[in-house]
Amino acid sequence: MKRFFERLFKGTKEAFVEILKDHLLNEKRMFLITANPEAFMLGKSDPEMEKMLLDEEVTMAADAIGLVKGGKIVGIHLPERIPGVELAQSLLAYGHEYHKSIFLLGAKQEVIDALCAVIREKYPNLTICGAVNGYVGDKDAVFEDMKKVEPDIVLVALGMPAQEKLIYKHFRDFRKGIFVGVGGSFDVLSGMKQRAPEFFIKHNLEWFYRIASEPSRFKRFYNGNVKFLFALRKER
Repeated sequence: MKRFFERLFKGTKEAFVEILKDHLLNEKRMFLITANPEAFMLGKSDPEMEKMLLDEEVTMAADAIGLVKGGKIVGIHLPERIPGVELAQSLLAYGHEYHKSIFLLGAKQEVIDALCAVIREKYPNLTICGAVNGYVGDKDAVFEDMKKVEPDIVLVALGMPAQEKLIYKHFRDFRKGIFVGVGGSFDVLSGMKQRAPEFFIKHNLEWFYRIASEPSRFKRFYNGNVKFLFALRKER
């Protein structure tokens, strides 16, 4: 798995946000994976995911303290985690500041509606050029429609790895745009769910708060994180 770690951005969140800003201002294209241990475990067993994680045209940031700690095991220093939800918030803010456009795909219709309302209120200069819930049948057709409007920001909330595989299939057909799979972030960005309290975020315990709040997450956490650390040590 060390080769996956080698592809991660190795700077701070502040430095990475500057890269996002540059891509927005200069209309560059980026497919960003906000990676976690689950992504790397999938990369070990899923050839399509492995290809994606190793693709030089794909950008990866460590959206989990497990990757920061795992990096130490394989000898790669990552200064901090770069939470995907915070990057999404930065994209909304800069999209508003620079009068850009956004396309939203994923989550339930009520979540999409709530997020659109938040964007119109808080980020009025950010144009919503498309908003489609995650239950639409033909998601490839959604990307075909997306090509016609050429959004500057594309947030896809379908869960990993479905969102990443869908973006990977289409992102090269676009001239510009920052494409990000954001998992459950629409719930937080829309205000439908609250993020963990500041104490948990500051002490890298957001994962613990999620499990405590939703015990059904434990199995996924075990498969994606505990097994990940065992696999890393075994590989070393």
